[in-house]
Amino acid sequence: MFWQKEFETMRLEDMRRLQLERLKNTVENAYESVPCYKRKFEELKVSPSDIKTLDDIKKLPFTTKADLRDGYPYGMFAVPLNKVVRIHSSSGTTGKPTVVGYTRNDMELWKNMVARILTMGGLTGDDIIQISFTYGLFTGGFGLHYGAEHVGAAVIPVSSGNTARQLLIMKDYGTTALVATPSYALHIAELMEEQGLTKNDISLKYGFFGSEPWGEAVRADIEGKLGLKATDNYGLSEVMGPGISGECLEQNGMHLNEDVYYPEIIDPDTLEVLPEGEEGELVLTTLGRETMPMIRYRTRDITRLYREKCPCGRTLIKMEKPKGRTDDMFIVNGVNIYPSQVEEALGKFENITPHYMIYLKKKGALDVMELHIETNDSIFFDEMKKQKVFLDNLTDKLASVLQTKPKVLLVMPKSIERFTGKAKRVVDERLM
Repeated sequence: MFWQKEFETMRLEDMRRLQLERLKNTVENAYESVPCYKRKFEELKVSPSDIKTLDDIKKLPFTTKADLRDGYPYGMFAVPLNKVVRIHSSSGTTGKPTVVGYTRNDMELWKNMVARILTMGGLTGDDIIQISFTYGLFTGGFGLHYGAEHVGAAVIPVSSGNTARQLLIMKDYGTTALVATPSYALHIAELMEEQGLTKNDISLKYGFFGSEPWGEAVRADIEGKLGLKATDNYGLSEVMGPGISGECLEQNGMHLNEDVYYPEIIDPDTLEVLPEGEEGELVLTTLGRETMPMIRYRTRDITRLYREKCPCGRTLIKMEKPKGRTDDMFIVNGVNIYPSQVEEALGKFENITPHYMIYLKKKGALDVMELHIETNDSIFFDEMKKQKVFLDNLTDKLASVLQTKPKVLLVMPKSIERFTGKAKRVVDERLM
């Protein structure tokens, strides 16, 4: 099932022609209308006329979140405010927020991108979809909402929080699709268990989860407890919001809407473009966005791009589920670690939940990584010898994956905080 089959199944040579045409228009728009880009182009002695092939994109400057903050609030807009019909922004908790805007054409483009992602994940006009993302300046809630309405589904804009009410609505309204973070979906499943409910008491068929890294063990847990097909989707406010890429029902890589977002993978240290298939930082250029053309935006997300024949029929390039962000990575005694590596290792063990916290501390001159892992009740009723064997095996596995040995503490069920939004897994106490 497709939303815009012409683009989703386009031949590669036709896609390349379309991308080049749209890239030229984007570069021209940015150069003529955004002072930041005009300055960057002139510093590199490059002009829109230098873009003759797709490979020429390497001549263009990168854009970072700092550029958006420096242009706060409207300095990155390429159209006058009387053409803008929607404004979103980040929370701004670590400085000035990043502000993004949309013309009417941008809104139509955004709705279609999200509609593609939802359709490839199974949503139809016959579904009732519950949006459990926060509504407001965050693009996730409204982005998925308008995309789902575009598909024709009945949308329940319940927002996040008040899990008991979420579950009541899900049960009574016959919700068939859920939008949430994966950690919040697991929290809903826990409340179901407390209330004596099972997946047979609700009507869910599809789940659209994003906003934080999650692996196959979490997918299996969500699907088993909620009785749905769980797909991942990826978006960034800076380059529109949700709708950049998403999994189809094959659940084997995320199809990236490359007719609207031109992707590259770079080495985050050297900034060199890497060959297709290699892992590095995702860089995106918007193709067709009016208000805020983004040229070579550094997402900070670590992933890889690859092409393979998909049984769903889509020919769009695939993007691997991001393993983490360059700014989420932490270093323990010289070793680079992503929280997703911890989750991957935990997924191989029974008797533990997907809930964990990482505490980084100092012991003298050395770093100490303390890992609190939530278990189920059974492990606490085992004899001490069995507990020690389990803990030793778990620690050894983590040390093998992380290349450094953590201090592991098993904690009681439901003792780790649950998050309605993006989960926060790392507390760095080394500089406190």
